[in-house]
Amino acid sequence: MTDTLTQTGIEPVSFRGYAGDFEAFSQRLGDSFARYGFAVLADHDLPQARVEAAIAATKAFFALPEDVKKQYVVGTGGQRGYTPFGIETAKDAKHFDLKEFWHMGRDLPPGHRYSASMPPNVWPAEVPEFHADVAWLFNALDGLGGQVLQAIAHYLKLERGFFGPTVDAGNSILRLLHYPPAPFDGPNIRAGAHEDINVITLLLGAEEAGLEVLDRDGRWLPINPPAGSVVINIGDMLQRLTNHRLPSTTHRVVNPAPERRGFPRYSTPFFLHFNPDYEIRTLASCVEAQHPDRYPTPITADEFLLERLREIKLL
Repeated sequence: MTDTLTQTGIEPVSFRGYAGDFEAFSQRLGDSFARYGFAVLADHDLPQARVEAAIAATKAFFALPEDVKKQYVVGTGGQRGYTPFGIETAKDAKHFDLKEFWHMGRDLPPGHRYSASMPPNVWPAEVPEFHADVAWLFNALDGLGGQVLQAIAHYLKLERGFFGPTVDAGNSILRLLHYPPAPFDGPNIRAGAHEDINVITLLLGAEEAGLEVLDRDGRWLPINPPAGSVVINIGDMLQRLTNHRLPSTTHRVVNPAPERRGFPRYSTPFFLHFNPDYEIRTLASCVEAQHPDRYPTPITADEFLLERLREIKLL
């Protein structure tokens, strides 16, 4: 455990508990989400060599000339392919984020009922290994996310498989992020303060520090997870479904310390989404006299997503 994690109080939860003591695993993970909106999952079973291959392919793509990368900008609100530097802006922020990124989504068979919401993926021909390595990472994190949702369902006293049919064809996104060297303090930062749109986000540990979480007392807590762990946070969709029992916590990526300003930062968040037509309706078990329903009018996951994409200037 790092000193930073000790200071924040976000104790890692071992994934070995998923198979060994699911009850305790669910309780520890759920308690961390309920307190911070975040959890650190240690001892995951993703093969490190495959993870490193996907990250290497990511770096190879971002090293391509700008005019080559821009050939992969597609008109899907940034949901597929390449989004250049200086586009995405956190909700209500005045300054754009210091990042460029690539999005991969779920591959659907021809004629699938969600095709209108989930366009085909595009792949950079200049990096031949990119397709296989990145698609593997998408599927691996999708599978791990499903296991985490089983623990969350159990924590909420739902059937363990409750979330399975709500996300089995979800509009999930793997984002490959490149933050170039940032030799200044601001006003632009690598990622402005924001909450995630989706159900849960799974983030493999980045090589460079910068991730911070806004705690209840207004302090920004740095999150530097141990090697071989995954940071997981609650998104706005799950916050809404649970009537804020599981909070979607504000977080950001700050610019590096002076001694690290010459280094880029790469990270690979996986945004796990509900199926587009899933109706986000507050769980009855999360409504009581002391906690009335904040969202009496339900909304579909696709409607919610489009609303938020407009707010962050991707639509």
